[in-house]
Amino acid sequence: MAVLSVDLAFRRWSDLGVVVLSRVPSRLHASFVNCEILSFDHPGLDPAHDRGPHGQVFVRGVEDRGPVDAEILAGRLNHLCAVREIRVLMLDGPQAWKSRANGLEHARVSERQLNTAAKTGLPGMVKPAASRSFAEFCMDVYDALSRRGWRRLQTRPQPLSPDPAAAPLERVLVESYPHAAWKSLGLKPLPAKRRARVIDLAESYGALRSVVPFTTNRPPNHDQLQAIVAGLPGLALEEHNPSAMRIVGNPPRREQGHWREGFIVLPLPPKTASSVRWLH
Repeated sequence: MAVLSVDLAFRRWSDLGVVVLSRVPSRLHASFVNCEILSFDHPGLDPAHDRGPHGQVFVRGVEDRGPVDAEILAGRLNHLCAVREIRVLMLDGPQAWKSRANGLEHARVSERQLNTAAKTGLPGMVKPAASRSFAEFCMDVYDALSRRGWRRLQTRPQPLSPDPAAAPLERVLVESYPHAAWKSLGLKPLPAKRRARVIDLAESYGALRSVVPFTTNRPPNHDQLQAIVAGLPGLALEEHNPSAMRIVGNPPRREQGHWREGFIVLPLPPKTASSVRWLH
């Protein structure tokens, strides 16, 4: 089983953090996580015919240096997941606007619970305002993936069955939040990219490995390390292991033509004896 975790970015393709996480048996540990860091010259992320929303062909080496197109990104991620038979796709970015009736003025329930840096209000309203373009880009990516057969994570009476064969996962989109993921594991969050030093990356990498044994095919940069920590609860979803994750927020739903609310899923330290906690 594997999951795909993406630290989203929209200004440059090179700012995307794309990592495939899988569980591998180990003699030293019950298991460890293998993290395969991918770049956009990887075959799985470069279908022969990338096309934009209006049929334009995406030419690698030119557009790779420019803004990220949500439709093309969704196509590439969908292609990779099909090739790797991945059913859980973790995305670091807001999936929806707030519900008018959630009792909050400027945020979704999940954002208030986690005190996210940016808050998505009613359609078109984002705080701080400078984050609006990124938020709308993220929602466009979710919508483009939905058109390809993916669905946002929903509430179920029994969120996870102990028998994966009894309740196989559909292809599911899961919102992540790296800053809160570090804290959920009991670790100091990685500083923001513009402030992070090489020593910060090295210390965070070592701290994370001390809690969750993992390997990488090459040293991760800031975006890739964020994708690794944010992608860990995707493995818990695939493995039907509620003790390894925390689900925050209200279920996604359609309201007046827009998606509203949605869950953010965080990792919990290994061997944490707790059930899934639903925060409303």
